[in-house]
Amino acid sequence: MSETLASGSPTATHSNRAGLNSPARVLFASLVGTTIEFFDFYVYATAAVLVFPTLFFPNSDPTTALLASFATFSIAFFARPLGAIVFGHYGDRIGRKTTLVAALLTMGVSTVIIGLLPSYETIGVLAPLLLALCRFGQGFGLGGEWGGAVLLATENAPPGKRSWYGMFPQLGAPVGLFLSSGIFWLLLHVMSQETLLAWGWRIPFVASIVLIAVGLWVRLSITETPAFQKAIEKQERVDVPVVELFRNHKRSLVLGTFVALATFVLFYIGSAYLLSYNVKVLGIPFVEALEVQLLGSVLFGIFIPIAGKLAERFGRREVLILTTVLIGVFSFFLPGLMTGGETSIFIFVIFAMALMGMTYGLIGTALAAPFPTRVRYTGSSITFNFAGIFGASLAPYIATWLQANYGMTYVGYYLGIAAVITLVCILLSGKEEV
Repeated sequence: MSETLASGSPTATHSNRAGLNSPARVLFASLVGTTIEFFDFYVYATAAVLVFPTLFFPNSDPTTALLASFATFSIAFFARPLGAIVFGHYGDRIGRKTTLVAALLTMGVSTVIIGLLPSYETIGVLAPLLLALCRFGQGFGLGGEWGGAVLLATENAPPGKRSWYGMFPQLGAPVGLFLSSGIFWLLLHVMSQETLLAWGWRIPFVASIVLIAVGLWVRLSITETPAFQKAIEKQERVDVPVVELFRNHKRSLVLGTFVALATFVLFYIGSAYLLSYNVKVLGIPFVEALEVQLLGSVLFGIFIPIAGKLAERFGRREVLILTTVLIGVFSFFLPGLMTGGETSIFIFVIFAMALMGMTYGLIGTALAAPFPTRVRYTGSSITFNFAGIFGASLAPYIATWLQANYGMTYVGYYLGIAAVITLVCILLSGKEEV
């Protein structure tokens, strides 16, 4: 990508150059935004296991309450494509920067309100309904955040560095997971479980307002991406990006959705489902279960930049193919590792999150690659969030249901089938499409 912008006058060219974002600013802005968004998202996932079944679904048996809590968890994934369409439209029409600020605010306000909600004991059935509405708001905001953050990084990348730059916003997921798990782990060390259920669980949700302020400050300090500036100058923008997307890029949408399928299934089996399994089935104390999750988030974060470096050397598509094959192989070991005791659980987390880092680190750049600038925000966002519906939204629910009704072997089958579908879609995609 050119370092300068096409312009008809020397003055304009000089001005544009002066306004270019520095690499450090771009990468930090893309990382801090996704970190905040995923922190908010995973705080909910943790509370959906530890807190919400008791406070918002108290009249059900433990398994039913957990399933109901996971059902509200899944609402966000169905909201995310709507957010992708709305924010993607404005991201492709008025720019990446303004849209990213709006997405961050939508997600942040929804999260803070969750921390202020009364419980079922106070307002009855209205409590879980309001919880579901706020969860919808979280998903709607994240649907617009992810695609813009990836484009902020990749559209500022120098030639040959797109996979490396595209890796940085992906780091927001493990950092957000680490922070969300870490804050609950810390709370359990300074207060009793009863106090946590009474009011302590609200702290992470309300405290996210500080992170939101930091994110807004960073986002407002950046300028528009060079690629979008060129699209403006060449008058390449379209009136309704989503219409062109579904008219001319259906193949990329479908293939991209299932290219990311195994990524999402693996992650939510290895995070939200694993946390509930450790606590509810194996009886591992909350604190120790969170320590397993903290370990997973560190490994997840370590392997994302490793994936970026390998992709620059060997090719993004090739690394994704190898990783997907390894996920398929890993699915055969899943039942034994999940039922082999606490040591086996640690081994499961090590391999699951290492593989997760390898696939997730590249998926952002891969999903953005096939779309032209004029519809790239909308296209990458919708593809990513469609994948979230098929791969992530019901993964904790499905895994919990399969384990309860058919045993852990079927959870392994579930992951293995997802890996096969992903591998087929990668192979069907051309080299320039992944």
